[in-house]
Amino acid sequence: MRIESYALGPVMANCYLLYDEETRHGVVVDPGAEPNRVLSRIEELQLQLEAILLTHAHFDHIGAVEPVREKTGAPLYIHRAEGDWLTDPQKNGSGLWPGMEPIRCREADHYLEGGETLTFFGQTFRVLHTPGHSPGSVTYALDGLVVSGDVLFAGSIGRTDLPGGDYDTLMRSIHDQLMVLPEETRVLSGHGPETTIGREQESNPFLHGFR
Repeated sequence: MRIESYALGPVMANCYLLYDEETRHGVVVDPGAEPNRVLSRIEELQLQLEAILLTHAHFDHIGAVEPVREKTGAPLYIHRAEGDWLTDPQKNGSGLWPGMEPIRCREADHYLEGGETLTFFGQTFRVLHTPGHSPGSVTYALDGLVVSGDVLFAGSIGRTDLPGGDYDTLMRSIHDQLMVLPEETRVLSGHGPETTIGREQESNPFLHGFR
């Protein structure tokens, strides 16, 4: 499996392309902005996109959803708790910032609850419901890696001061769902560099005592 990451938009949200180099099938996670950049890479790789996976529905993670969905025909997956955030600029945050174009997506094709096992391009994706940054935040867990959205960062954790955020809930999600994973598990976050579970157990100041 190949993994490519792109920091997109004004707040540099990470978008990930995960794909099989031989079959040219893959998925995109959190196409948050700059749709032409995302689509040009998909076309360059000649990828058959099997899904658009969202870790959550804040504006910086959904801004390119509709152009990518329209061009590729790939179905959109999101946790049910944030299904209506796609269509509501106030909930996804794009309507709260002066000068920002409101983002309104169509409804998702598939709604997640957490606990599902999804299969794309021969890879198994386990859906972990990891609320706290937002009610419908999910982490996609594959063999040896997780795509954590804005739940866990290198040296930090997701903010909880936005609508629907809750610090205690976030810490429970991290403790119960992520810190139990093998230390060598790679963490692909919604912003910033890649890290590992072990590195965060060892040095993340927000997680002291979790090891």
